Amino acid sequence: MALNSSRPAENLVWLEKLRREDVPKVGGKNASLGEMIQTLGAAGIRVPPGFATTATAYWDYLEENSFGAVLEDELAKLADGRQTLAETGQAIRAALRAGRFPAALEEEIRTAYRELGERLGRANPSVAVRSSATAEDLPDASFAGQQETFLNVVGEEALLSACRRCYASLFTDRAITYRNLRGFDHLEVALSIGVQLMVRSDLSGSGVMFSIDTESGYDKVVLINAAWGLGENVVQGAVSPDEYQVFKPFLGREGTVPILHKALGSKEIKMIHGGTGGAATRNVPTSKAERESFVLDDPEILELARMAATIEAHYGCPMDMEWARDGEDGKLYIVQARPETVQSRATAGAMKSYHLGKHGAKLASGLSVGSAVASGEVCIIESAEQIDRFIDGAVLVTGNTDPDWVPIMKRASAIVTDHGGRTSHAAIISRELGVPAIVGTGNATRVLHDHQMITVSCAEGEDGAIYEGKAEVTVEELDLAAVPQTRTKVMLNLANPSAAMRWWRLPADGVGLARMEFVVSNEVKVHPLALTRYDQLKEAADREAIDALTRGYEERADYFVDKLAMGLSRIAAVWYPNPVIIRMSDFKTNEYADLLGGRSFEPSEENPMIGFRGASRYYSDHYRDGFALECRALKRLREEMGFDNAIVMIPFCRTLGEADQVLEVMAQNGLTRGENGLQVYVMAEIPSNVISAEAFAERFDGFSIGSNDLTQLTLGIDRDSEELAGLFSERDPAVLWMIETVIEKAHKAGRKVGLCGQAPSNDPAFAKLLVKAGIDTISVTPDSYLAVKTNVAAAEAEG
Repeated sequence: MALNSSRPAENLVWLEKLRREDVPKVGGKNASLGEMIQTLGAAGIRVPPGFATTATAYWDYLEENSFGAVLEDELAKLADGRQTLAETGQAIRAALRAGRFPAALEEEIRTAYRELGERLGRANPSVAVRSSATAEDLPDASFAGQQETFLNVVGEEALLSACRRCYASLFTDRAITYRNLRGFDHLEVALSIGVQLMVRSDLSGSGVMFSIDTESGYDKVVLINAAWGLGENVVQGAVSPDEYQVFKPFLGREGTVPILHKALGSKEIKMIHGGTGGAATRNVPTSKAERESFVLDDPEILELARMAATIEAHYGCPMDMEWARDGEDGKLYIVQARPETVQSRATAGAMKSYHLGKHGAKLASGLSVGSAVASGEVCIIESAEQIDRFIDGAVLVTGNTDPDWVPIMKRASAIVTDHGGRTSHAAIISRELGVPAIVGTGNATRVLHDHQMITVSCAEGEDGAIYEGKAEVTVEELDLAAVPQTRTKVMLNLANPSAAMRWWRLPADGVGLARMEFVVSNEVKVHPLALTRYDQLKEAADREAIDALTRGYEERADYFVDKLAMGLSRIAAVWYPNPVIIRMSDFKTNEYADLLGGRSFEPSEENPMIGFRGASRYYSDHYRDGFALECRALKRLREEMGFDNAIVMIPFCRTLGEADQVLEVMAQNGLTRGENGLQVYVMAEIPSNVISAEAFAERFDGFSIGSNDLTQLTLGIDRDSEELAGLFSERDPAVLWMIETVIEKAHKAGRKVGLCGQAPSNDPAFAKLLVKAGIDTISVTPDSYLAVKTNVAAAEAEG
């Protein structure tokens, strides 16, 4: 192998003189920084100033020290098995770290460093020294974390030492392995060194963001991770960061706050400047106040999201960015930007859907990376020195998956870590390798043990779960190219906000049923009256748990409104501007009682299924202030967050008088039918809804048939009764008459009518009966969408 002899002429270039086409000269990272300084400064993108050495400088460094022969010899030993990867990497790095710079190059680096100080008005400025390989950040290869970054480098000698270590890091074990995997010639890849002014995020915070959802590929959100201190801990997955999601299409709307999700990370440590001990940086524990507070406020979240959208629009592809906030000037800076390399290249024509069947007890949980499910024996690795004991096909369990471990990550069936977020380098590499991972569990290395059989499930939304034993798993592939066109709209039934983005590629006509009560139980977790009537809580343990959840909110009730609005927004966003029909809470009293603090407020009923549920609660003094919080959340969703595609639906509305009372209470809480385009639907699930359909149509804008309850109440069968299960059928002639009658009456009144019960999902052929009856919309579970859509098309073709 011969060293690359195609060389640009310069040894060093200031970042502001670089453009994206300069990748062969300074690598993807530095070329991107220059591109942003030149073209996006006027658009509000701040990039710290600095300079970069070129590929020419790297080749000259190798020639000055006659390293070409060293590299060829050591890599040949690795190739033919005479030497291990660790031995090869160590030998090459030691040689490169001990080299000397050509005199002219050394002087150029020293001079540029002094000039940077003069520009800033300070001698010996603190700088970040970053590696930028000429094969790095390409559209089909991320090289995430393959080379080193050195922070808080002060002084000329320290800078030259950091530059040598950057050159050496081109041959870390992980970098050698990654180039081998991707087919890059080691002696054709050069390394550029970027020297940038340090943003004082050690006094503030920093993190990573993507202009695309990293798990689903949904392209209308920005995902931001944030932690206190320097950003290396977020990148390496050493902390569990805050996480924010922002809806990009609304970023230009004045007065709109389209923050879909905010999750507080534990942020256990932070990286700061090393101080007087000699080290450039060091990690220290975060304070209790830091762990319990968000790094970014809402205006900063939106500013970063706008930066991400601007950078993405300029480059014309989804982007992976690193940001930092300066603790001295309070401003936000972009310190890296590169193309996202996994989801942006995913095949859009097919979707794999994993379904978890029978499984063991849940052992741990964290953030899911990917959407697959995998089983295997646990192999706990505490440090890189132990990677030789890893067994192919095992589940890698560790504190945080350092990118040094790429060789074993590829051999793992799944990866589980105690720390880290969805934007860590380990998560990026896991996605690129197609290996499911769960990060940030907090305790996996403590609760799992070697050789234990477990199942790692990333198929249940953003929250991944580790189950004991080998679970039953089925995999279904949905071919989106085979979805037929239909006149009858086919919509989705959804409940879990964290799973909504998984289905964004389905060409559904919206969401026909978003179950508010599931959002309350999964996202909010607290009974609303436990917040509005906190003093009436009977259990001290409930008060303690509620205090912990609502910390940071001046009014406890604001927690409920905030969490519920954001949870619903993640469903409303995915199908915007298509309608999303949100059913107000329809817990039974026994289910409400299971919420935190609920037992202090819920009565004990003999038959909750036909008891104090649905509309009867909303105007009752026993729940009126809880319903007011639900209304506040819907008002925020529609008016402050901008999701005016949200339609409100009232469940279990028994009488016309009840309908009038509910609409009046809604209006008192800022939700008036017809104002700001607000539509209000009613569930048709009680025989009285069918019998008095014309009168209900005067009060509501549409109907949604709940086939489960309508069947139960038409046939007089408890739908949960095992003894009567054989009699429970939506195909019973009496039930079909109810469905056909409400469709007919609704259409005569000029109202739309859909069906959101389980029947079409469980029995796709039932959809044909609905089409023949003239239904406007059918709502089904996502995994049955294609089958139902196909049956609807067939029914329409039959006429």
